[in-house]
Amino acid sequence: MYLDTHVVCWLYEGRVELLSAPAAEAIEGGRLMVSPVVDLELQYLHEVGRILKGPRPVLSALAADIGLGVSNEALSRIVVQARELSWTRDPFDRLIVAEAMLTGAKLVTRDDVIRRHFRSAVW
Repeated sequence: MYLDTHVVCWLYEGRVELLSAPAAEAIEGGRLMVSPVVDLELQYLHEVGRILKGPRPVLSALAADIGLGVSNEALSRIVVQARELSWTRDPFDRLIVAEAMLTGAKLVTRDDVIRRHFRSAVW
């Protein structure tokens, strides 16, 4: 079960009330992973002032609290898959979805565009 960046932020902030019931259930029952791209997006969001903490404290806390892991899928394979995802211009979304596709995983996301185009999205 992969988590999208906004879900990671909500879990870190303890804002589980923002999750849908199916998303919360998926998180409770799954082996939780994020793409390293989520690490990069967290850094970007921190740099532009959208979140207060960078990726290290966020991902470390979630690793300790819920066993969140960071995948080690080869970037070259992810990029090849992401090239096919022309339905979005967001490079973070393309790479995160591509990695979930490559690994055959579901992706917990509230993003409407992702959910319309990726059948394994959970919300």
